[in-house]
Amino acid sequence: MFILELSYTATLDRIDVELADHIAWVRSHIESGTFLVAGRKVPREGGFILAVGDDRAEIEALAATDPFLLAGLAEYRVSEFVATTTAPALDGFRQQLPA
Repeated sequence: MFILELSYTATLDRIDVELADHIAWVRSHIESGTFLVAGRKVPREGGFILAVGDDRAEIEALAATDPFLLAGLAEYRVSEFVATTTAPALDGFRQQLPA
């Protein structure tokens, strides 16, 4: 499982120009099941995405297709973790520690 932390590198007026494309990008990956949760930071300086995948390089390549990144308006930090404890609604995503 991965946490994608998005940090804006541009002003909010420039972010707002690309916002609809970014939201469409996020929704497409929510619909595909790769993204589980996405939302804006408070204060508004970026956002977070909780993603599932087997390969860090694949998730990093996916993040590189974000319209915010393509427009040079933001950067990503990708953190991988093992989800050993989950809420009941996320039981299907629970993972085991490697042996």
